[in-house]
Amino acid sequence: MCRSDVRQAVLAKNDDLAATLRGDLARRGVALVNLLSSPGSGKTELLGRVLARAVERGVPVAALTADLATENDAVRLSRSGAPVQQLLTDGLCHLEARQVGTRLDGWLPPDTAVLFVENVGNLVCPAAYDLGETLRIVLMAVTEGEDKPLKYPTAFGSAHLVVLTKTDLAGPAGFDEAAFRANVGRVNPGVEIVRSCARTGAGVGTLLDHALAARDTDPPHRPPLAPHPHGHHHPASAPVA
Repeated sequence: MCRSDVRQAVLAKNDDLAATLRGDLARRGVALVNLLSSPGSGKTELLGRVLARAVERGVPVAALTADLATENDAVRLSRSGAPVQQLLTDGLCHLEARQVGTRLDGWLPPDTAVLFVENVGNLVCPAAYDLGETLRIVLMAVTEGEDKPLKYPTAFGSAHLVVLTKTDLAGPAGFDEAAFRANVGRVNPGVEIVRSCARTGAGVGTLLDHALAARDTDPPHRPPLAPHPHGHHHPASAPVA
C-alpha cells in the first residue's frame, strides 16, 4: 500500500469516528467548535475571554486545549471559571477524533452547550482531520501577513468562520486588511470574517453567539473544503483563482 493510500485509510477511519462523535454530541445538545490557527495567533487568550463571557452569561461551556507538551494553556483557560481539560499529543502535530472522544468520556459536564476544542498550533495537519465539529473556526493575527490564506488554502478553505485577531496591532504591523479579505475570498468565497481583540474584548460576544447558534442550526456558510461527515473526500488544496 502506497503512502497516499495509507493516509486516505487513516482519514477515512477518522471520519467514521468523527461522525459517531458528532452524532453523540448532537443527541446531548452539545456543539463542538474546532479552533485552528498558527502558534502565536492569540487564540488561547481570545478563547479565555469567550469562556469568561459565557460564564458571566450563565451559558454552560467547556474547553479542551491541545499541545505537544505542558499544561500551561489549560491553567490559563481555567481562570475563566469554565471546565477545562488539557490534551497532550505527545509529539503529534494535530488532534484526531479518537483523542477527543477518549478525553470526553466521563469528563464532559452533562449540561454543556458548547465544547470548544483548541487544536494544536498548526495550519497544515489539523486542517485534514474532522473532529466531529459543528463549527470550524480558523484564526489569524494581523501580525502574520495578508497572504496567509493563500499559503494555507486547505485550512482557510475549510472554515465556517474566519477570525482576525490582535486587530489593535493592525496599524503598527502595517496590515492591509483589504488585501487579507480578498485573499480569504479567493479560497473561501462568502465566509464571514470577524474582527477581534482579546485586549479590548472586541468580537468576543460575536464568537460566543456564533458558537451557540451552531448548536441549534447548521452553519450559515458551506466552505468549499468543509469537513465531510458523510464521505471520505479530502481535497489537497482549495481553489485559488
